[in-house]
Amino acid sequence: MNLIENIREGLRSVKANLLRSTLTALIVAIGITSLVGALTAVDGIGYTLTESLSALGANSFYIESKRNRNRQSNGVNEKRYPPLTLDEVQKFMSDFKVSSTISLAATLTWNAEVKYRSKKTNPNVGIEGVNDQYLAVAGLNIDKGRNFSVIESQYGSRVAIIGSKIKETLYEGGVDPVGTEISFKGTKFRVIGVMQEKGQLAEENYDNSVLIPILVANQLNSGRQLDYELQVAIVDQSLMELAMGEATGIMRSIRHDKVGNPDSFQLERSDSLAELNQIMDIIRMAGFGIGFVTLLGSAIALMNIMMVSVTERTREVGVRKALGATPLRIRQQFVIEAIVVCLMGGLVGIVLGIAAGNGFARLMSIDEFILPWLWIIFGLAVCVFVGLLSGYYPAWKASKLDPIESLRFE
Repeated sequence: MNLIENIREGLRSVKANLLRSTLTALIVAIGITSLVGALTAVDGIGYTLTESLSALGANSFYIESKRNRNRQSNGVNEKRYPPLTLDEVQKFMSDFKVSSTISLAATLTWNAEVKYRSKKTNPNVGIEGVNDQYLAVAGLNIDKGRNFSVIESQYGSRVAIIGSKIKETLYEGGVDPVGTEISFKGTKFRVIGVMQEKGQLAEENYDNSVLIPILVANQLNSGRQLDYELQVAIVDQSLMELAMGEATGIMRSIRHDKVGNPDSFQLERSDSLAELNQIMDIIRMAGFGIGFVTLLGSAIALMNIMMVSVTERTREVGVRKALGATPLRIRQQFVIEAIVVCLMGGLVGIVLGIAAGNGFARLMSIDEFILPWLWIIFGLAVCVFVGLLSGYYPAWKASKLDPIESLRFE
């Protein structure tokens, strides 16, 4: 009896004991459903959270002036480094070639008083000089109007984007701020946009801020040095280490840092995404553990059923051996039968698992449909392994039966 015939015989045996085979396949299907379903749901949650954090700058790093804390080391004051200049950060933006979005920002003041006609705010408004990429990298959205254009950013037009709190303070009766003029620090600005409300959960009080082009902020600072900060958002997260190394090299060249000397600037990475990945790994391991325990129960149940099948078919095994079947062929027959049952249950379990995982993600308001090819392939491999593991001992036991005693079995 060759391998193909063994496969056919396994399928015939499954068909002959359809109810028992179906129940056994359902046991396996439940295990695969719990495994694939849990991991699919975790992937869906992780995908959405990663996108959300990426929009908030979690896939980014910062370059800013090195903080001078006037600390002493062995009785010697730490070296003080000059702050980043506008020319240096602009040169970095033009020289950095890794696919990314780069925002540039500098705080002009945190205690400005903004006026519109006879209305004015409290003297606690933050004025931030930014480039045209700042909103995208910071995860801010426009409620009304538009963002800065490239021309306005490059040539320092007198335009502004205001926060939602400033709109509520200065504009009453449903007046549209877009197109109106506000003033602060003795300069008039035309409002071109209003930011969506960010709330108190934001790291900065964007709702009580005004954004203006970085060149204008530099001019309004009366010749004093602004504290510039670059935020580089990488398109491909896997290139983060490469991008940070490239950025360090470019900035050291711009700042003329000598070989062997420490960096004269600070480069810091946002750790939010790394922390998320750690949490998702823990959740994924928990889901895998639940599925593994269910599959273990399925394997034990399948082994028990295969043992019963060997006992019921002892006479059949005796006949096959009497006709010349070798122990290898006998083992193949029962192992293939177990694997066929597992694959039947596995295919059903994979379909149910994908449906259950995406259904659970929908309940959590996650609209992204996940088709986890990795877990599908893994699930099928697990089915074959479980079938092999569960069917081998009964198959080995059947191959060791004495043909004479087997023919006498009633």
